[in-house]
Amino acid sequence: MNRLDIIQALMRQKSFKNYLEIGVENGHIFFRIKSSFKVAVDPKFIFDASRRFGKAILNPYNLNNQYFEKTSDDFFAQDAKQVFAGKKLQLALVDGMHEYHFALRDVENALNYMDDNGVIIMHDCNPQTAGAAGRFEDWEVGEWNGDVWKTIIHLRSQRPDLTVFVLDCDQGLGIVTRKKPESTLNYTPAQIDALTYDDLVKDRQKLLNLKSTDYFYEYFGLQK
Repeated sequence: MNRLDIIQALMRQKSFKNYLEIGVENGHIFFRIKSSFKVAVDPKFIFDASRRFGKAILNPYNLNNQYFEKTSDDFFAQDAKQVFAGKKLQLALVDGMHEYHFALRDVENALNYMDDNGVIIMHDCNPQTAGAAGRFEDWEVGEWNGDVWKTIIHLRSQRPDLTVFVLDCDQGLGIVTRKKPESTLNYTPAQIDALTYDDLVKDRQKLLNLKSTDYFYEYFGLQK
């Protein structure tokens, strides 16, 4: 199971339509989504107008896409109010800058426009090596997930109005919904900042509220 599978399952069985993707890059996820209301945000798209046209032929839903080539902070400050004025956000993929405070802002900003039954999916929440979990300036080769995992701990500690868990697939897929959580954590932002990858390794299951892929279907009441 990967993030595309989850997005498609929610759209198909929950009838979600309004979709936001932060961190689009070449559009390998974004262009495959079938929704008449799709918003793409990235500081630098890795595709041009001809690719957009080609993807619209393959998937006519892409004809209505809205593109914002800017940081997510700028999008939320400058454009989001108008973009979501007539449509509540139902589904969002947060896959931008893989750092704690960046990802946290993206989630909290998306929540401001989210339908009560909406879902936020966060990529890169379960790094498997210290190198993948380090700072961008220290990253050398292989996967780089950054410290998005700290965002999960922050939300589970500071937002008792949210249910937050991580599916153990696709490098860790964080799921955020507006439901009373089954469990919470008790970390301050300063304590979260000080956490290391070794701390994650020692208590990965508890810190991330790590769940199997089967739990996704159970939680949302979906058919496999």
